[in-house]
Amino acid sequence: MNEARPTTGYGTLHTLSVPTPQAGLRLDKWLAETLPEISRSRLKVLIEEGHITLDGGVVTEASRKLKGGESCLVSVPDAQPALPEPEAIALQVVYEDDDLIVIDKPAGMVVHPAAGNQSATLVNALLHHCSLSLSGIGGVKRPGIVHRLDKDTSGLLVAAKTDAAHQALAKQFAVHSITRAYRAICWGVPMPRKGEIEGNIGRSPTNRKKMAVVTHGGKPALTRYQVIKTFGSTAALVECRLATGRTHQIRVHMTSIGHPLIGDPLYGRAAGRVKGLPDDLRAQLSDFPRQALHAFLLGFSHPTTGSQLLFESKTPQDFNMLATSLEAL
Repeated sequence: MNEARPTTGYGTLHTLSVPTPQAGLRLDKWLAETLPEISRSRLKVLIEEGHITLDGGVVTEASRKLKGGESCLVSVPDAQPALPEPEAIALQVVYEDDDLIVIDKPAGMVVHPAAGNQSATLVNALLHHCSLSLSGIGGVKRPGIVHRLDKDTSGLLVAAKTDAAHQALAKQFAVHSITRAYRAICWGVPMPRKGEIEGNIGRSPTNRKKMAVVTHGGKPALTRYQVIKTFGSTAALVECRLATGRTHQIRVHMTSIGHPLIGDPLYGRAAGRVKGLPDDLRAQLSDFPRQALHAFLLGFSHPTTGSQLLFESKTPQDFNMLATSLEAL
């Protein structure tokens, strides 16, 4: 039996009965199975903070073994306000319901507040936009960010509004069942024109600001690419699909095969690559202000209904203007 009801000023109270066959199970394991809408990490905190009782007695040990037949009360406090400040920033919303929101992020927007970027981030904007529909992630009223795009990468990103949706989406990312495809413009023309780039990605041993394909440590990473269009031998429009999701994955993998992205400030500097090109094109390629990378396709299973969702985003104006200029080659 699971009866959930709101309590004045305190959130929600779940009244549970421990079935006799569950005798011997750990409290935390039984609660995770009985209340799947609450994350395991959140349940752990609730137990440690004394919000769980068995037969009227407070239990603070997650490993407590059940006897069977007990009455269990789970008091879930109201979600606390998020630390980042909500900000009224315009968002391009592609899809939204009670569980999640899909955003087409512009280049230049940081996803999550961090040192040096405490405001004007996607999280600040989502806190304002979704203020009435966030039920709390881990006890805090905040959007559940399950994947990120680099500041200067544009395109599609999904965020969860509820703890249950956050868990379900995170699991899909963990097992790599999410569809994620990107358009990129790289220096040179990759050969073969279709293939896979595989190699562990970790912090660069020579530059801590960079990631790199490493021979020791790092995390396994796999990128599938296909050349869509060539611009002479100078550049190519490439579609990249992620089988994993590592920091700077496409940027690092394309660099590792000798074809970094145009405009990439870390991995793709134009020096030596623009010699012999017309002056105006050379200037445009040298001055392109961001990595030419756009997340144009995002697909996943809806965390509540199970239906398959697929979203597509048009490449932005700066990306298109770059491609048009390269057409002259």
